[in-house]
Amino acid sequence: MSPVRFRSSCLASVLTTLLLVVPMAPAPASAQAVASSAPPAAPALAAAPAKARPIFVLNSLDASISVIDPRTFTELRRVPTGKEPHHLYLTPDDKSLMVANAQADSLTLIDPVSGEVQRTISGIADPYHLRFSPDMRWFVTASNRLDRIDVYRWLPADAAQPLKLAARVAASKTPSHLMIDSRSTTVYASLQDSNELIAIDLASQAPRWKIAVGKMPADLFLSGDDRTLLVALTGDEFVEAYDVSGAAPRLLKRIRTAAGAHAFRARGDGRRVLVSNRVANTISLIDLASLEVVESYPAPGGPDCMDLLADGKTLLTTSRWSRKLTVIDTEKKAVVRQVAVGRSPHGVWTLDHAPRR
Repeated sequence: MSPVRFRSSCLASVLTTLLLVVPMAPAPASAQAVASSAPPAAPALAAAPAKARPIFVLNSLDASISVIDPRTFTELRRVPTGKEPHHLYLTPDDKSLMVANAQADSLTLIDPVSGEVQRTISGIADPYHLRFSPDMRWFVTASNRLDRIDVYRWLPADAAQPLKLAARVAASKTPSHLMIDSRSTTVYASLQDSNELIAIDLASQAPRWKIAVGKMPADLFLSGDDRTLLVALTGDEFVEAYDVSGAAPRLLKRIRTAAGAHAFRARGDGRRVLVSNRVANTISLIDLASLEVVESYPAPGGPDCMDLLADGKTLLTTSRWSRKLTVIDTEKKAVVRQVAVGRSPHGVWTLDHAPRR
């Protein structure tokens, strides 16, 4: 494990548990090796579109991106990045996939169609997690090891440096994940090692409020009406739901999912959201109206980030501790494919995705 406190998703105690439950798979024989396996009785995957764009997986401990063919589910190649790429996000013009290289203090911009590196933006301190505001004015990073949240102005006309620092906001211990409301007024951040949630006004870059939450908060998800904020508790087996529509947040419910609730992905229908349970090796589907778990899927190897293909049923998740991309058929509730990637795979993304709401 890296000596930096957050670098295997910041959870030493969770990592210890997972290593006991899920043995680490051996590394591929070569960085260019293509390896995949499927359960013997696995159902066939739906055919990908003829012009399907690649799937990208960030290999956090290998400083690389696995570029995967969605038709054959084989690794085509690996693209070098800066040290410790953890999360990724599409630029507002849809032309670049922005990879946050936390330990390298840089961003790598990738063509989301070809997978080619377009450029590197340096001088972005510790970008662990990242978000653009919907109005395309603000870019925000969670500087995990530096205990702060950095707010930048997005200036795409400035080709040399499109990001201009507006403010650095102190953030207790280990800011982890970010979420921005649809009106581009507020950024929410989980503070993993102080068990807190903070809200920051984007226009003034001033904190609005900060509250205590459950153990080791990680990813956040905000409902389409900006009222309900979900907080995944990786140190527990719950997702907490808060009403954030008023001056102060109000706890609505603690939703029992499974051990190690960690990352969210909207189901694409505006009504449900997926959460990966890293310790339990499952993914839960939460109904946003009832705030109840309505389905569960197997996800071996410490599931982390997710994406959902455009067919609406093929779910991708990075299996953090087994060095795999896991492919799940949500209709059959079964793992149908696993693809060997690099060490500590984290973010996963493709242009050919289902809606993100």
